[in-house]
Amino acid sequence: MADTAYAPAKVNLFLHVGAPGADGYHPLCSLMVFADVGDRITVHDADALGLKVRGPFADAAPASADNLVLRAARALLARSAGPTPPVGLILDKVLPVAAGLGGGSSDAGAALRLLRAALGAPLDDAALEAVAAELGADGAACLWGRPVLAEGRGERLSAAPVLPVLDAVLVNPRTPVSTPAVYRQLDASGRFGDVAPPRMPTAFESAAELAGWLATQRNDLEAPAIAVEPEVGAVLDTLAGEREALLARVSGSGGTCFALCASDIEAEGLAERLEAMAPHWWVRRCRLGGPWPDAG
Repeated sequence: MADTAYAPAKVNLFLHVGAPGADGYHPLCSLMVFADVGDRITVHDADALGLKVRGPFADAAPASADNLVLRAARALLARSAGPTPPVGLILDKVLPVAAGLGGGSSDAGAALRLLRAALGAPLDDAALEAVAAELGADGAACLWGRPVLAEGRGERLSAAPVLPVLDAVLVNPRTPVSTPAVYRQLDASGRFGDVAPPRMPTAFESAAELAGWLATQRNDLEAPAIAVEPEVGAVLDTLAGEREALLARVSGSGGTCFALCASDIEAEGLAERLEAMAPHWWVRRCRLGGPWPDAG
């Protein structure tokens, strides 16, 4: 047995974050899309459950017990009836870590999908989604890797508007950004947003139309992320000043910024110029949308 699944990068086109409740959790509202750039998970026969991590960012995602892939596997196995054959997992880690791209959640989601199929685990989609949601705010959305509006703690999902395929560039300064630190910065500022879903068209016809609408929205974690790691602000300022960028914004709790472009030609030109301008940055031209079952 050896099967592989794609774990796409997640991008928050907007992210509104409210004041924490009595339980300490912040409610949110976010329009999420997924990239044709991501990690891969492979499941194979093994003597015992284990994880091997390889790839350019393997050192930043060690195969320790708290790795989300192993946590997802243990959670699924705990819900499976009867004995299960031992399996091993391999993570090809090509996305930067602590980057606002939901990489760990997407890896966990790919592992859940693979293991359910490989082991014949008796969980329907709703049950699998519940397992994914327990792993973090991005877990439920990242399980399926398709455009979605997420609310609550990220577990309440509804259909996104119809979106065009979006050409984009992802840029990360190769500096991890701590999500807890970003939320502490947000709490200290007291600048919480309205998390009621904004009025959205049922469909966007072009990247330019979407970018124009997104300009009226925001990422409430953008300023806190820049305060925690100023290099994120340098990336964002650079993207915003480039002629190809219809919109530049931080994704998630930071690390990675994205620029929406009008076409693949513009995205390619922007990516090539950024790679020459700042060779120490992680730069990837991509398409945003999803799902991308065969991407990578």
